[in-house]
Amino acid sequence: MASVQELQGIASQVRRDIVRMVHAVQSGHPGGSLGCADYFTALFFHTMKHDTDFSMDGKGEDLFFLSNGHISPVYYSALARSGYFEVKELASFRKINSRLQGHPTTHEHLPGIRIASGSLGQGMSVAIGAALSKKLNNDNHLVFSLHGDGELDEGQNWEAIMFAAHHKVDNLIATVDVNGQQIDGPTKKVMGLDSLREKFEAFHWTVIEMDGNDMDDVVKTFDKAKSLSGQGKPICILMKTEMGKGVDFMEGSHEWHGIAPNDEQLAKALIQLPETLGDY
Repeated sequence: MASVQELQGIASQVRRDIVRMVHAVQSGHPGGSLGCADYFTALFFHTMKHDTDFSMDGKGEDLFFLSNGHISPVYYSALARSGYFEVKELASFRKINSRLQGHPTTHEHLPGIRIASGSLGQGMSVAIGAALSKKLNNDNHLVFSLHGDGELDEGQNWEAIMFAAHHKVDNLIATVDVNGQQIDGPTKKVMGLDSLREKFEAFHWTVIEMDGNDMDDVVKTFDKAKSLSGQGKPICILMKTEMGKGVDFMEGSHEWHGIAPNDEQLAKALIQLPETLGDY
């Protein structure tokens, strides 16, 4: 199990992977990916009990589902760096016939990908179904999922959130990336979310909060969430992050939701992100 310092080093490399991938093809979504790099690093290198010898059934291991599939660069980097496929394949991101499509897909048979995602609002329902399947199979492992705050504009989420509490899906740890940004601007201007804590608690979930860009807090909060599982309620982590975290000129702006850096911007970004595991 990696230490917090080691995890911080891995997260730096993941961020390098992200900006290099989207730069190479001048497309992709760097902002949210950079903001969630610490989450993915802690999840895949510390928290989840998972098998890189990938099986779609996922029996006897923890599962992860990415709902906001447009942040695929951070997902692909975490999968490759943790051993699901060779790191060099990251160079094929968004290219013709690549397994690393802009939004993850299952027909590409990329190890680690369990659902096609990117049509927002569906991941919660899938994660709940997987968690219920584990209960039916007497499998005591956990299901983790990640969702965007802007994604909660989709009504299907709230139907699923209500369903999960009613059926006591207490082996689910769903995290909401609360970065306050979505493609059209700040969430408070596009569709105000008010208090997400009060909303989830009203739906009878256990709610905890964390600083998603503080690796020590991410690790501790994941450990706390795991300790709260099995107590009759699904668990929601409200994760505060900064869109574009790690690259100063990208931080805090929705404009980097889906724009790739040019050559000069890439060079500036890489100066800020130490190479710790070797570039692909």
